[in-house]
Amino acid sequence: MTQRKQPPAAPERQPEGSEATDIHRRRFLQNALAVTGGAALAAGSRITQAAEGMDHSRHAMGAHAGHRMDRYGSMMFTKDHSGHMMGGIIEPPGAPSDDEVDYKVFDIDVRIVQHEILPGIRLHMFAFNGQVPGPEFHVTEGDWIKVNFTNNTEEMHTIHWHGITLPYTMDGVPMITQDPVHPGQTFVYRFQAKPAGTRWYHCHWSTPLHAATAMHGAFIVHRKEEPLKERFPYTRDYTLMLEAWDIDFAREEMNGLLEGMKEVNLLMSKGLLDYKTHGFFKDYDEFKRAVESGEYVAPYLQSRSSGVRVRQNFFAINGKSYPATKRIGIRQGEWIRVRLINASGLSHHMHLHGHDFWWVAQDGNDLPEPRRLNTIHVEPGGTYDIMIYGDNPGFWTFHDHKTTQARNNGIYPGGMLTVLAYEDFEPTYVPSVSVDQ
Repeated sequence: MTQRKQPPAAPERQPEGSEATDIHRRRFLQNALAVTGGAALAAGSRITQAAEGMDHSRHAMGAHAGHRMDRYGSMMFTKDHSGHMMGGIIEPPGAPSDDEVDYKVFDIDVRIVQHEILPGIRLHMFAFNGQVPGPEFHVTEGDWIKVNFTNNTEEMHTIHWHGITLPYTMDGVPMITQDPVHPGQTFVYRFQAKPAGTRWYHCHWSTPLHAATAMHGAFIVHRKEEPLKERFPYTRDYTLMLEAWDIDFAREEMNGLLEGMKEVNLLMSKGLLDYKTHGFFKDYDEFKRAVESGEYVAPYLQSRSSGVRVRQNFFAINGKSYPATKRIGIRQGEWIRVRLINASGLSHHMHLHGHDFWWVAQDGNDLPEPRRLNTIHVEPGGTYDIMIYGDNPGFWTFHDHKTTQARNNGIYPGGMLTVLAYEDFEPTYVPSVSVDQ
């Protein structure tokens, strides 16, 4: 990922609405408004107001406004909140300003793209900078990082910096550390890159769809001095994002979200959206009273939710399923480092043929004693670093040994499978491609 990218291109065409009706999010407005008696459609004076003394201009101020906030709360509960949620730059407190430290500046956006997993399998996804997975950050421990995150979709998003120690206002958890980033808004994340190791980032809003589908990427924090290189003098460094997708769920849920959000955004732009209609509450007690009084019908109730299950049917590495996965190159006598990042929400059991490897780090932290393995269990959200030595020339499968996850829509071989390929030898058997066994 390069610093100071040009402004992102306009988002691609958004998917058309689905005819299916069983996912509760696509009935978002009808159900919510029926419960509130259409209160959100009434005149502006009927909009629920809270924390009226808050200065919203300080919350949504520009990056060069000349002053920073000391304290702020959610815009959802302010007077005329919905009229101020569209567009603008949000600068939260908690980190030094531009003139206090030397920031490395990155621009990243989210847009809708049509991504091809395999020939014939394409689907719309929310994606960082229009790519799946998102851009790979490489920084040095101690660097000060500034990320200008712009939302170029009609849905809400955040970025959570998984495994990074940072000010809580930069953690990217909606309604705990920040408001979700609304359409057209730019949220400025500032933090110091620490601790060192293999970290990653993902959206923390509607996480089963946004993060697990495509809104994720690697965040590699390099040490100024690398002690592992003394024992494992690796010359190449690979990152493998492990992914699992239910493409039917992704398609239907995204269509439902966008359909509902168009209505939400229209009401919001007119200042007619009640925060309870939007599913936000000032605290648990307010939520509990609203449910018990019948003022609010919770989305998890049987009357609203169909209990849709996610059944992953495509498994991938860096956005592609086998045989579209990219091979891992190695030469005889070479050490390589492979960073495994599990963005899928499932467990994977990555097995390398023809070699043992050394497991050297977990969740970005070096192990006290590296372990020699040929199968490593990669748990959801975790990062696992391994070192491979090129001492057995050939073409070697590296795959999820839970073989139901080495399939494409139930067809083996496929899914989470790639090949460790030696680049400096003449094979006696030349590999080909098999897609149906």
